[in-house]
Amino acid sequence: MAYMLVILEDPAQRGTRTRAEGEAVFQRMLDFADSLRKQDKLLAVESLASQQKAARVRVRGGQSQVLDGPFAEAKEMIGGFFLLDCASREEAVAIARRCPAAEWATVEVRETAPCYL
Repeated sequence: MAYMLVILEDPAQRGTRTRAEGEAVFQRMLDFADSLRKQDKLLAVESLASQQKAARVRVRGGQSQVLDGPFAEAKEMIGGFFLLDCASREEAVAIARRCPAAEWATVEVRETAPCYL
C-alpha cells in the first residue's frame, strides 16, 4: 500500500534558521530519504519551496480565482512529502516517527485512496 508522509510546518520556522542550519537540516532529510530508498520503501520524495511564490487556484461557477502567496492566514504549510510503499499503517507511522522533520514539524501519515472512499 502507498502512504504519504506530509510534512506540515509553521510558515515562519524556516526563517529562524541560518543558512548553515538549514543546509544541515536538509541533509538530514536527504539521508533519511536515502535510508528509505535502500529499504525499497521510497516511491517519491520532494521538498517544497516556501509559500512566498505559491498560488492557490479555485474555480467556482466557471470563474477561476488565483490567490498569490504568501498566505497570511496559513497556520501551517506543506514543506514536503515522502511517498512510501508500506505493508500497513503501523509501518508508515513507525517510519514517520523516525523522520527528522517530526522534530520541528508535524508529519501527517495518509494512505493513498480514491477520493470517493
